[in-house]
Amino acid sequence: MTSPQNKEVSMGLVYGFLGVVIFSVTLPATRIALTAFDPVFVGLGRAVIASGLSLILLIATKQSIPSWRFLPNFAMVVIGAVIGFPLLSTLAMRDASASYGAVIIGLLPLATALFGVLRAGERPSLIFWICAIAGSSLVVAFALISGTGSMSFADLALLGAVVAASLSYTEGTILARTFGSWQVVCWALVLSFPMILPIVLQHLPSSFTTISSNAWLSFLYISCFSMFLGFFAWYRGLFLGGIARIGQLQLFQPFLTILASAILLGEPMTITTLGFAFGVLVCVALGRSAQFRANS
Repeated sequence: MTSPQNKEVSMGLVYGFLGVVIFSVTLPATRIALTAFDPVFVGLGRAVIASGLSLILLIATKQSIPSWRFLPNFAMVVIGAVIGFPLLSTLAMRDASASYGAVIIGLLPLATALFGVLRAGERPSLIFWICAIAGSSLVVAFALISGTGSMSFADLALLGAVVAASLSYTEGTILARTFGSWQVVCWALVLSFPMILPIVLQHLPSSFTTISSNAWLSFLYISCFSMFLGFFAWYRGLFLGGIARIGQLQLFQPFLTILASAILLGEPMTITTLGFAFGVLVCVALGRSAQFRANS
């Protein structure tokens, strides 16, 4: 017989992995959407659709409106998760391959842990700092080796996306203690709507009839799945299985993105890309492990 606790953990792993799979397709889908849409429309337009879905859900579940004193915290989530990461990663995908972006974005879990300990005023162990420096160095080395020998705009945009997402995830975790995890995502999306809508309207396609079905499906995917449904699966997994256990599933995301890029875009799975992705994975795994040991 399987105990209720083990069953919850198992379901947590299922939900968590589903969330990772959904997020893993984001970069390849973004590249497909960019074949027909303006980068700003792709980067911010997804939030317009997701905010509408969020508002419907918040009303249907009768969620209380957050107090104005939490506005600065929600603003950080909006700037990082709703605007910063989607827009910067989209701009990067104009010039970089999705598999290339997967290696750099693979630093996200470690960066989130870094901002988390700094935000909480904790003092992480020496091992954590070594892993953070090693992981960052691998990402920079990968960018230099794979590029022209210098940091390109795409590299800087991807690193900026990592910083933006890390800051927002850290702030969102703090807000989640009061409002709940998915509620934070939904409220951030709703709050962003008045700011984003005018910008998106200025970047609408000149003609909708010439846009391919693949581009539309990709845009709808990053709007409904990457920006909305993926968070529900991910946070449900964290709730059922625990942050320490389910958080480790993020380590698979770069490899799943590389696989999705090969299937959807025909991008090559090179030894260099896989090797650096594995190196970053090791640094992230050791760094997160050191962080959790320090917090326990």
